[in-house]
Amino acid sequence: MQLFPCPFCGPRDETEFQFATEAGKALPEPAGDVSADRWAAYLYLKDNPKGVTREVWLHSTCGEFFLMERDTVTHAVIGSRAMGGEA
Repeated sequence: MQLFPCPFCGPRDETEFQFATEAGKALPEPAGDVSADRWAAYLYLKDNPKGVTREVWLHSTCGEFFLMERDTVTHAVIGSRAMGGEA
């Protein structure tokens, strides 16, 4: 079991969380002109970098989205913060 730090609820079991997306990944624009292929790539193709990464996660218990920084190699969580908080 791994504990993830929810900035609203504190440390919780990883099973309470869902990965949402990579942080900073811009929506394809203009929205009305985006092809199905481009939209599918935005939704399903992830960079999956090796090392430290920033991601958006959802804590299903409180329903809040937040940013989490973690190392994909060691699985160490570096920190988390509410969306829109200071970097």
